[in-house]
Amino acid sequence: MDFAKLFSFDGRVNRLPYWVISLVVFIPAAIIYYFTDIGGYIAYVLAYLIALATTVKRWHDRDKSGWWVLISFIPIIGWIWSFIELGLLAGTPGPNRFGNPSGGSPISPAPNVQQPF
Repeated sequence: MDFAKLFSFDGRVNRLPYWVISLVVFIPAAIIYYFTDIGGYIAYVLAYLIALATTVKRWHDRDKSGWWVLISFIPIIGWIWSFIELGLLAGTPGPNRFGNPSGGSPISPAPNVQQPF
């Protein structure tokens, strides 16, 4: 796992790493927040930075600018739009202007990386 890619805004992330990172990051942050005060705040800040970077990379996978993350500030419609675009729709097949599919994912290698098995 490449931890540097968790905080990077470059590259693309497809749907599976998007959902996995969202769950894996926020569940432990919520648990830490429940048991500690200062540690919980630090965990939530880190979780939001990771979520923001992953969301921007997911917009890149849809071949849209990372600034589309701001659509979430529109009540109800923005949230629905983001959920459909990021959580349900597939990304651009093949390379786009933001790189190769899953090139920015910390949990899955880029498609052109050969696996040892």
